[in-house]
Amino acid sequence: MERQPYPSDLTDAQWEEVERLIPPPKRGGRPRKTNMREVINAILYFLRTGCQWQYLPHEFPKAKTVYHYFWSWGKDDTWQRMHDCLRDKVRQQAGRETSPSAGVIDSQTVKTTEKGGPPATTRARKSRAGSGTSS
Repeated sequence: MERQPYPSDLTDAQWEEVERLIPPPKRGGRPRKTNMREVINAILYFLRTGCQWQYLPHEFPKAKTVYHYFWSWGKDDTWQRMHDCLRDKVRQQAGRETSPSAGVIDSQTVKTTEKGGPPATTRARKSRAGSGTSS
């Protein structure tokens, strides 16, 4: 029986774009039995709803499996490669250069950096020992 889709699920067109970006199974290991589209759907559900891993709906693969892919793809830069590839495609479709030519720097960040970071912006505490008061 096919499950009812969640609003966070990939469409067929989105899945076609993402499927080729998923790393292949590791050589020498067991063949992959997990439905990778459902893994991505579970990760999108988790990110959209903010639920805890163990509260993923039962129709998704096991939470431990989904978390494993989420974590390992972050560690091996799969998420970054997916993001870069999809961003480039969107920019090309919009008739723009694939690489962004401008960046934005938050002025608050610049001010903090100029002062030397948190220690420079923290007020010094007065020492009781130097004030002549006894405890």
